[in-house]
Amino acid sequence: MNCNIPFMDLKSAYVELKGELDAAYYRVLTSGWYIMGAELEAFEAEFAAYCGVRHCVGVANGLEALTLVLRAWGVGPGDEVIVPSNTYIATWLAVTHVGAIPVPVEPYEDTCNINPALIEASITKRTKAILPVHLYGQTAEMDPICGIACRHGLKVLEDAAQAHGASYKGKLAGSLGDAAGFSFYPGKNLGAFGDGGAVTTNDPELAYKIRCLRNYGSREKYVNETTGFNSRLDELQAAFLRVKLRYLDDWNEKRRKLAAWYLKNLTVSFPELILPKVPAWAEPCWHLFAVRHADRDAFQAMLTRHGVGTLIHYPTPPHLQKAYAELKYSAGSFPVAEKLASQILSLPMWPQLTEDVLALSVLARSFKQK
Repeated sequence: MNCNIPFMDLKSAYVELKGELDAAYYRVLTSGWYIMGAELEAFEAEFAAYCGVRHCVGVANGLEALTLVLRAWGVGPGDEVIVPSNTYIATWLAVTHVGAIPVPVEPYEDTCNINPALIEASITKRTKAILPVHLYGQTAEMDPICGIACRHGLKVLEDAAQAHGASYKGKLAGSLGDAAGFSFYPGKNLGAFGDGGAVTTNDPELAYKIRCLRNYGSREKYVNETTGFNSRLDELQAAFLRVKLRYLDDWNEKRRKLAAWYLKNLTVSFPELILPKVPAWAEPCWHLFAVRHADRDAFQAMLTRHGVGTLIHYPTPPHLQKAYAELKYSAGSFPVAEKLASQILSLPMWPQLTEDVLALSVLARSFKQK
């Protein structure tokens, strides 16, 4: 018996919270105020409190959250920023957009996150920051990263786009470095109904600069302190995010339940699979459940035949993308990232799936029928 389980079902969150989301919609629409208003201010305060930081600044998307932080720190042409070789290209693009050079460092093969032991060898006099990514919803190993940054006088910017509610040694992503950039893309653990992003930090000066940069370089109407941008989280998305934030911890627990189910069933059905490894200090929020298979394409095709939706995150690492041809990397330049790119496959992961007992039972049968 085949099933029909999509990789992700975004509509299910709306169905679950329809009454509250509709109320938020009407509250904003009838207010007559749609940009930089009370909903944004409330969400910024609530998300800062959630992450355990003093400041949150809403911006237009996750990429611009990272870019504006680097810009506010004065990172620019001729500077270098340490980035993972294994990540979505947005991490690198943020560095490029301020004119700096992304310097890739290989990941651990078992966690897919940047390997701190390899960072110092890539630091030069031009290095200004380290940009670790909490990939797939599991935090990078932050203590050694922050220790390296401290020794070399560098800033640490968390790419927390996939890590809403993930923790490292009991502290939440977004509070682990000098600043963090979040994405609220609809598919994220905390997703809007459109694009959105935020910067979190304990640094009041940085928060002030980001508030200026996101709004044409202005904190006072028609008074422009710097050459800024139009990068604002609008009132409607902020209102929706306020509703969904109240459910984030519960939804993350459901993701953890689903991850535990996968780990139990996949171990029996597919011993050849390499399953995610979770260090003792990590509490993932399981944005993605990414497995590895030596014959990934055949494994994906088998699941497709049984009606199980999957996605590849990510088929081509940034250093092999045409966008970075000028850096003159070639196949073999970063073999760990390239190996992961050839093996990774993400299985269905969304909180409402844990409530569908029939779907899970059919999914289990699909695994056994391989």
